[in-house]
Order: sequence, then structure tokens, then C-alpha cells
Amino acid sequence: MITAKPLSSQQNAANGPVRWQSLWRDAIRDPRELLDLLGLPELAARVSDAAAAQFPLRVPRGFVARMRPGDPADPLLRQVLPLDDEDRVVPGFGLDAVGDREARGGTGVIHKYEGRALLVATGSCAVHCRYCFRRHFPYGEETAAANQWREALDYLAADPTVAEVLLSGGDPLSLATPKLAEFTQALAALPHVRRLRLHTRLPVVLPERVDAELLDWLAALPQQVVVVVHANHAQEIDAPVAAALAALRGTGATLLNQAVLLRGVNDDAATLAALSERLFEAGVLPYYLHQLDRVAGTAHFEVPENRARTLHAELAACLPGYLVPRLVREVAGAPAKLPL
Repeated sequence: MITAKPLSSQQNAANGPVRWQSLWRDAIRDPRELLDLLGLPELAARVSDAAAAQFPLRVPRGFVARMRPGDPADPLLRQVLPLDDEDRVVPGFGLDAVGDREARGGTGVIHKYEGRALLVATGSCAVHCRYCFRRHFPYGEETAAANQWREALDYLAADPTVAEVLLSGGDPLSLATPKLAEFTQALAALPHVRRLRLHTRLPVVLPERVDAELLDWLAALPQQVVVVVHANHAQEIDAPVAAALAALRGTGATLLNQAVLLRGVNDDAATLAALSERLFEAGVLPYYLHQLDRVAGTAHFEVPENRARTLHAELAACLPGYLVPRLVREVAGAPAKLPL
């Protein structure tokens, strides 16, 4: 790990703990700065300026503090560094691998599955994961928070079959808590919506986001709340992350994790088992292990399906069933995630 003091413990002498917004703004955006911090300047020759221009690097310094200096194969670094591998054009990898656009129900609304509707709340994320399946999504045109969430709320009000609303993105927790409350105050008028699910990576990459204001908002919600976090490797879950997850559990929310199976990051059974064990220690139940969504620029992360099945079987052989996430693939037009 780098020896710099983790930002999660930094203090401002006048104002106490550093606010999450300041840490957000202080994220690293220059691949070469990141490599210099990690003592890996030789990797700069493999950085793709084209990929970084199309999908810029963004990574909080606290997440960088969990990376191993001098290790070009560090699993956290590999998730965020724009390499020349992304420049390869690979057949079968396109701009909308999971059919988001075909499932559009309104501005920022994606309605694929019965009883559930997903809102692309915002296009902002604290970290830009190189394998992101929405890295080509037209966020400028499609964010549900626009216009006080009106179009999204109108869509939900018109469909009484929607029992669960998913806030996704981008990352919904990149929005200020009052903006989230603006939505849930209006949502409370729709009694057919019984569950609210948040899909977020912020508690993992920027645990300071889990502040008192956010916790008070979650605890007061009338719906059942599910928080689906996103960690791919046990190294991502340090003490501040575990504390943030414990605080989220304290609101009464159910905590699940979804991971993506990534070549060079977590494509062996011991690494996946360690992730499941660390998640459960932190009070999070492993939920999904996704096969890579085949989005342009991500082919170098793909694990062949036969290998994925073998890894999943090895995982099932060494862990109790409740720690084995479901291995799934999302297929455009399918009525649910497909088990493999």
C-alpha cells in the first residue's frame, strides 16, 4: 500500500473531518500522476490518451491508497487505468451491450423487467471503472434527476405494476442528499412502490459519502431499502469501507454486493472466495457475479464462459452456499439476468 495517510482519516484543523465533496473534487484525473504516485512511471507508455479522452480517468485518492505501489498488476489499478488494450476493435463488443436504449421508458427511465424500473439518476461517478457497461451511455440526454425528477415520477405513477425502483447511474450517491430526498418525498405518494434499491460504488471507493445526512435520509424512508454495493476484490474493503457499510446496515437497509468477473483482477477461485468472506465480515451478502457486458473498449477484461463456469463451481466447492454469488449474464431483451 502507498504510505501516504489515507484520506478517510484526514482532518481539517478548523472544520473536523474532510467532507466527501472535497475528496470527490480532489480525485486523480491524470493517468501519469497516478502512475507516479504508485512508482510505476514505466506503465505510462501503455496509457491510451484516446481512451482517456473518451472516458476520462477518475479515481479518489483514498482508493489509490489501497493499491500496491510498484505492482503493475495491482487489481485495483487495473480497474481504473486507461490502457492501449481499450483501443482494439473487437467484433461483438458494441456501444450498448445490455439493450438500455431499447428499454427506455422515459427520460432516465429503463424498464426491462417485470415489477422493477431503473432510473439513471445521474451520469456522475466517483470512480471511472474501465469495464463500465454504460461508458458510452448518452447521459447528457438521459438523467432522471433532470427537471425535479418529473418525467420519471410521472412514468412510475402511470404504472402500478412497478413495485421496486432502482436508482442507478452513474452513481446515485453522487447526488447531494437533498436531491435524493426530493425524489423520495415525491415517491412516497406512490403506494405501489414498496422497495427502493440503490446501486452504488461510493461506499467502497469513497466511504466518506456515508455521512450523517445520508444515513438519516435512508433511515426515514418508508419503503424497504436495498443497497447494492460494487466491490470486485477483497483489497477494496478496508476499515473505513467496513465502517461505512456498518453504518448503512444500521439504517435497516439490506446490503448486497455485485461483482464483475474480470481477467487479471479476480479470475481465480481463491480471490473470489476472499472477496465473499470479506464482504460477509462487513455484513454484505454476495449477490451477483456478472460476466462482462460486452461493451466496446472492454474486451481485455473478458473471462471465457467455460472458465467462468469452472471458477463458479470451484467457489461453490469451498464456500457455504450463502457466500456463493449467482453467476449471471445480462442479455438485451431477456426477461431477467440469465444464470450460467
